[in-house]
Amino acid sequence: MAPRYAPSLRSRLPLVAFLLETFFLLLFVFFVKIEHQHEKIGRKSDSTLFISSYAEFQDVHVMIFMGFGFLATFLVRYGFSGSGFNVLLAAMAIQWAILINGFLLPQRHHRREIHISMKSVIEAELCAASALVAMGAVHGKTNPVQLLLMALVEVTGFVVNQWILRTLLSADPVNSIMLLHVFGALFGVMVSWVLHREGIKPVHEKEKTDRKTGLFAMFGTLFLWMFWPSFNSALVEDYRWDRGLKLTVIYGTYLSLAVSVVMAMSVSMLTSSKGKMNMDLGMLRFTDNGHHEMSSMSAQVHVQSSALSGGVAIGVAMTAVHTPWIAMTIGFCSALLSALGFRYMKNHMLLAFECHDTCSVLSVHAIPGILGWFAHLFIRLASNERTIAVQFAVYHICVLLITTCMSLVMGMATGLFLKWSIWRPQQDRKCFDDQAFWEFPNLVVQK
Repeated sequence: MAPRYAPSLRSRLPLVAFLLETFFLLLFVFFVKIEHQHEKIGRKSDSTLFISSYAEFQDVHVMIFMGFGFLATFLVRYGFSGSGFNVLLAAMAIQWAILINGFLLPQRHHRREIHISMKSVIEAELCAASALVAMGAVHGKTNPVQLLLMALVEVTGFVVNQWILRTLLSADPVNSIMLLHVFGALFGVMVSWVLHREGIKPVHEKEKTDRKTGLFAMFGTLFLWMFWPSFNSALVEDYRWDRGLKLTVIYGTYLSLAVSVVMAMSVSMLTSSKGKMNMDLGMLRFTDNGHHEMSSMSAQVHVQSSALSGGVAIGVAMTAVHTPWIAMTIGFCSALLSALGFRYMKNHMLLAFECHDTCSVLSVHAIPGILGWFAHLFIRLASNERTIAVQFAVYHICVLLITTCMSLVMGMATGLFLKWSIWRPQQDRKCFDDQAFWEFPNLVVQK
């Protein structure tokens, strides 16, 4: 007979977290120093520079902890874990990203010391965002110990990928870090594929939403939607002398997001059998005669996440987009592909490849990210002479190939590592369930 309760993580999570935090603390003691901003003042005063940087930091900070946190509460019985584990992973991933960025990326390392500033913390939060994207693919199917280890490995792989791109290809730092959507999505999907289990196929009984959880997830969407222009533009001024580019990125991101909202709702109504807008992604269920059809049970919100696809796509192409209509076209195409992918891709991935992508990160992040990559390529090719265009095409293709290969290989290796029984993986019937990890006093059985 199977055990009634999920295995306790008392001997796993506290020990792993304590050892990691002790390790981080020692590294911060010996290597990390605070960068004094008054040494780098240009035309701005010290106070103005701080206010500008802190405002951008706060915008990104809200996205990481509130935007992603609320967005992860869409499952009926996984709201505590969705928001709580998001805070845990983001807090740990940011600390590790500060360290690994400082050790590998030369602009943060000075005489064996890591100098942190507001911009370096923002960069660390963008790296943590990549880990949160990857977490979406295994949402509800892993315990917090596995998620913690997965996040640290993902951040390490993402920073190493940036180091390779900047060292071998002299890639622009902004362009390399904005590939976080593609890297995180493919990494997470590979982990989910390796960790796939028959117990959640075709549809787990607890993988569903209701009006309350959908509303909370909508809060997350609104936080992400409002602050996404800051997310894309926060690091632009750090590497570009043209201050006008920062405003161009902000305007372009906003317009792309606006178009993607309209398209997401339109496609949702168009693909609905009842001709109504659907906040939920139709899930696959099997009928008595063995055929499959769409059900109203949801694994992830439809309109809510597709509305963000424009911000993802324009973020990858933003340094090449200088006209509003191009930004709007990118938002149009990304929302169209994302919404259609939401509607049809997830179920086919599950049936054809036995890959269960809980949050459909392929549709929200990977496909729009690759679309943005193509847009960047075509814009550059159209604006350069033939010889220069060919050179840029080869360079640009190499950037995507390296990022894709790194994410897939590291995702597969991480999945194999997380399959070890030492991490006490969840039982099938305890997937998508808060009771495996959180106390519920009202449900305690009186003896």
